[in-house]
Amino acid sequence: MFNKGKPSTKTLLKATTVAGLAAVMLSTGVPSTIHNSFAAPVEVTAPQVPSFANVVEAVSPAVVSVRVQSNVQNTANDESGFSFNFGGRGFDELPDDHPLKRFFRDFGGPNGPGNRAERPRKGPGKGHLRPTAQGSGFFISEDGYLVTNNHVVSDGAAYTVVMNDGTELDAKLIGKDSRTDLAVLKVDDKRKFTYVKWADDNKVRVGDWVVAVGNPFGLGGTVTAGIISARGRDIGSGPYDDYIQVDAAVNRGNSGGPTFNLSGEVVGINTAIFSPSGGNVGIAFAIPATVAKDVVADLMKDGKVDRGWLGVQIQPVSKDIAESLGLSEASGALVTAPQEDSPGLKAGIKKGDVVTAVNGEPVKDPRDLARRIAAFPPGSKVEVSLWRDGKATSTTVTLGTLPADNKQAPTETPDQGDDTGGKELSALGLTLSPSEDGKGVTVTAVDPDSDAADKGLKEGEKITSVNNQEVSSAADVQKVLEQAAKDGRKKALFQIESSSGNRFMALSIDQG
Repeated sequence: MFNKGKPSTKTLLKATTVAGLAAVMLSTGVPSTIHNSFAAPVEVTAPQVPSFANVVEAVSPAVVSVRVQSNVQNTANDESGFSFNFGGRGFDELPDDHPLKRFFRDFGGPNGPGNRAERPRKGPGKGHLRPTAQGSGFFISEDGYLVTNNHVVSDGAAYTVVMNDGTELDAKLIGKDSRTDLAVLKVDDKRKFTYVKWADDNKVRVGDWVVAVGNPFGLGGTVTAGIISARGRDIGSGPYDDYIQVDAAVNRGNSGGPTFNLSGEVVGINTAIFSPSGGNVGIAFAIPATVAKDVVADLMKDGKVDRGWLGVQIQPVSKDIAESLGLSEASGALVTAPQEDSPGLKAGIKKGDVVTAVNGEPVKDPRDLARRIAAFPPGSKVEVSLWRDGKATSTTVTLGTLPADNKQAPTETPDQGDDTGGKELSALGLTLSPSEDGKGVTVTAVDPDSDAADKGLKEGEKITSVNNQEVSSAADVQKVLEQAAKDGRKKALFQIESSSGNRFMALSIDQG
């Protein structure tokens, strides 16, 4: 029979033993594996990625959106009197599934509900201010000077700056420079603005972190991060291309916005993207701070930039050209023609000269020469080192002022008529005839399998000199080639004149 009111001796002994064991386990610390009987959540110890929050918090008040209005003419089918532009991209260019396009289509944008009924109509031909561009910018002084791109403000008549807190302020254009795509605006206001300073981008290394802040697609202050992908990029946008390439997400509307280092200094100004689709693909280009700093200072001073001017047309020195001229390396800038009344012509620089250095600093290529000369103020005297007729020489040039429009008029080529006759130079794969003006020889036929054809020489173009010696007949050309062969040269330098201007090319001399 069981005793219902009292536990058995055996039960008491078992409970006492368990309690004692638990006390021993808790006091000795051994029971950790027993006490935590359930599986622990996954925890990974990883290196801490640096946060950009401190940089963004510090610089954001200095970054603004720039809205541009221009005087435009109404058209008959533009009844609303308004134009929508998102970072240089019109409303109709946005994809159909773009959120902004859906928003304006549904809530009163172009052709949206209520748009035409609420907007005053203006007849065709009546000009008025209309939003035409939108970009980014940033303050560089507490009294309201700010920097953006020239292509953002170009042709603008009124400018509005939108700060990161939504405050809208009118601004005026102080100056712009199309050659570097920079512009300076000024906000007249009694407040003191948060501003940023320039970095020494010469210390920026490929692989360094950068932060881009701007106004993509008109969305307002947006922050993206990436690294410096490359330096010294030439994208063919101007004579002074020296862009920093970054992989931070930069889109339409980011133009004119700054790229910061982790110290909150401006490393570059976002200016262009490479994109087959029109959106970010990780390749963006920024104007280096060292370039922008000097240009901006000049624009703030008197609204324009005065640059030194040498006044010569130039082209790169290829390996073939270097070999034909007896240069040890393919560097420098080959002069195709000095311009009339230019400082270079007055100093004795001739076509066929190679500019190898300026004030003793080696010149890498035509772009490098253009930047070096432009860095001097007009009136400066510089020593220009040249390679001429197989030996080094130099001359002192007093630089002029770079004209506002430095485009060169194309060299006109006389009408060649229908005469395709001439003397064949089989070694070159060319058939040549005397030019009608008696200067140079006209190319009347090019062997498609020749070196000349590979280099782009075409029928109708004119050869004016070979190895810097003027020629007026095929015999003159042959004579120069024979002398070059005797001198051990494998290539000869031909000056070519066409409707697009002058250029040089090196052609192989094949006497066998």
